[in-house]
Amino acid sequence: VQLQASGGGLVQAGGSLRLSCAASGRTFSNYIMGWFRQSPGKERELVASITWSGISSYYADSVKGRFTISIDNAKNTGYLRMNSLKPEDTAVYYCAVTVKARLNYPPDFGSWGLGTLVTVSS
Repeated sequence: VQLQASGGGLVQAGGSLRLSCAASGRTFSNYIMGWFRQSPGKERELVASITWSGISSYYADSVKGRFTISIDNAKNTGYLRMNSLKPEDTAVYYCAVTVKARLNYPPDFGSWGLGTLVTVSS
């Protein structure tokens, strides 16, 4: 499995970004994609996840109502739309996938892409 995350950058508080994660290497129809983030001194946090069908999703409380996760099955690409960004959203964001069934169990995610840095200025 290969995952390529992109779309990070510098944005002012209140702004928006869309992260992309292109997946390749196998058929993903039974997979779940997750977006994680990690900032200095903090543990890695599961931000959102979605089944490849797009039917079910999970959001951390810290991003509910601001972030939207989606999947384009035809492109094998997942997205994380981030609105109303806050300085505390600053982190390296990673995408990951799992073939297991739980949306919000981070240890299940075994395949990871390189991260993309999101910096939110105040």
